[in-house]
Order: sequence, then C-alpha cells, then structure tokens
Amino acid sequence: MGRKKAPEKPANHERWMVSYADFLTLLFAVFVTLYAMSQTDRKKVEQVAASYRTAFGVTTGTSSGKPELINKTDMMPIPSMKRQLKNPEKPKTKSDGALKVQATKKDFKEILVTLEKFLIEKKAQDKVNIEITKRGLVISLKEAGFFDSGSAAVKPASFELLAKMAESLLPYGNQISFEGHTDNIPMRSAAFQSNWELSTARATNLARHFMDRHGLNPEKIAVTGYGEYRPVAENSTEEGRRQNRRVDLVLLGATTGEIEEPQPAEPPPPPPSPKVPF
Repeated sequence: MGRKKAPEKPANHERWMVSYADFLTLLFAVFVTLYAMSQTDRKKVEQVAASYRTAFGVTTGTSSGKPELINKTDMMPIPSMKRQLKNPEKPKTKSDGALKVQATKKDFKEILVTLEKFLIEKKAQDKVNIEITKRGLVISLKEAGFFDSGSAAVKPASFELLAKMAESLLPYGNQISFEGHTDNIPMRSAAFQSNWELSTARATNLARHFMDRHGLNPEKIAVTGYGEYRPVAENSTEEGRRQNRRVDLVLLGATTGEIEEPQPAEPPPPPPSPKVPF
C-alpha cells in the first residue's frame, strides 16, 4: 500500500505580526538613538555656553557643578566689549619712568621748536633761552621772568610757562638737572648768606614746583647751585649780570648725559701715484 500523505496544515494568517514586531523594534532603536544624540548635543551646548561665560567673566555655578542661568542684566554688554577690543587702552607710563622713551637729539629739536613757538605766542622770548648743547637740551629761565630780586620764590605769573615746559619734558625718561646761577654781586640777607645758597634755593624751588604741580619723578631730578662760578657772560656789565642770573633746566642725553656729535668719517688715503719709468 502507498504511504498516505499528511493533511496540509492550514495557512498561518498571523505571520505579519513577526514583521510588525521587527519594525517596532527598529523604530524603537531609531528613537533611542535620536534621543541619545539629542542629549549629547545638549551637553555640548552647555559646555560651549559655560566656556563663553567663563571667557566673559560672568560664570556662576551651583553645588551640582552645572552652570546656572544668568540674568541678561548680569552679562557684559557686547557692544562695549567690542569698543574695548577696537580701542585697547594703552599701557600707562610708570611713575619711575621705566616705560618712558629716552629723548634723542631729534626729540630735543622738536621740543625746542614747540617751546619757541609758545614763547612767541606769549611774547616771552626775553624770559627764556633754549639751546641744544653736548649735555642735552638746556632751557635757561632768566631771573626777571621767574623770581624777584634776591628771592627764591617762584612767581605765580610764570606758572603758565612752566606748565608748557613740563608738558614738553614729562613724556621722556631722561634725567633733568635743575641748576641755579647768579651774578657776582655779593648776596647777604636774612634768608641767604651767599649767592651759592640763593642759586641752590631757586633750583630746589623750581624742582619742587615741577614735582608738586606736574608729577615729575624725584628719581629723575638733580638739583645744583653754582652761585656766580659758572657765568655765561661778563659780570662787568648790567646786561651780562642779567644773563648770569638764571636757572637752567637741562634735559640730559639719553645714555651718558651727553650728546655726542657724529664724527665725520676719515677720508680714505689717496691711491699711490703710479711710478713712471725713466
């Protein structure tokens, strides 16, 4: 007898559920991945925001270590910060003159021209004499414009001229020497026993005026009184004595206190003349 065939099983109409379950599983995986990515980006955004707050100096924190939200009023205004970046503040000059430039002969010439123009405007050419020497820039303040006869007190009427001189000299870090001079007529008064004391007092008072009123650094100052012993003219005439009664403000050279004039180069020796055979 032949084998009997087993009866065919009825078709399974629920196989679609397997495919649907697979689809749901994949869809769930997609959403989980998207959620994980969104959480990662949020952390990165928070980290970036925290770094910006730290850079701007407005970072705040909590005990959990997470940055707090900051009020808009607490944050630095961006426009003002842009202005600060565009116009950075220049470094201020130290009081000891360490950051000040040293004036050279070119600077001395510019100061001389500036002061002479100012003296012409104020019609004070007869009160001040300015010249450049080997020592530096010498500003001679004549007695008549700055002191009364026999007095070391600086005249208030001269304050405007002194302010202009201070404006021209203070930007530089060179040493400034205040040097008092007189004529040879003996000085004897209750305040001063000699011309030496008078010349020293005048130089000291001028130096004090520049320090107190214009902030001149005392470390850059030297004060000397020469009396009648370094005249610039003959004391035998009234005009000569008038020139000798003065206080010199000397802005000394940048290095050694002197300005050396450039020495001309020596010309090369002439070539030997060719020998002519006889």
